[in-house]
Amino acid sequence: MDKSIYYTIEPPNNFEQLLTLYESLGWNSLKLTVNDLERMCNQSWYAIYAFDKQQLVGMGRIISDGVITGIVCGVCVIPSYQSEGIGKEMMNRIIQHCEQNRVIPQLMCVENLESYYETFGFEKFTIGMTKRINR
Repeated sequence: MDKSIYYTIEPPNNFEQLLTLYESLGWNSLKLTVNDLERMCNQSWYAIYAFDKQQLVGMGRIISDGVITGIVCGVCVIPSYQSEGIGKEMMNRIIQHCEQNRVIPQLMCVENLESYYETFGFEKFTIGMTKRINR
């Protein structure tokens, strides 16, 4: 298969593709709808999308006030496109956007991804906490 990936900050025409991507990764335990995902992306400070022709194959985003800290969220690549540098390219663009705006990028991840994010210069610095709510 010829994969020619292009990256854009323009959101997809159809957020159904993002729902499919999230579900392919088992990321939809909150039962997010297409409308939820569209709102989530549109309200982000920065979002990057990776496409193979018209198919959404990856995305990542930052939530931020645009001044001090930017939280990197939802960096994902559809399984059949993983290990091809798509996530790396999106992370590089996310970091570059933060650096250009003098915003400190931070993220939370599962332990088995720590070494991946360390390759981008991220360092473990604290313990994250969450409060469960009913949705």
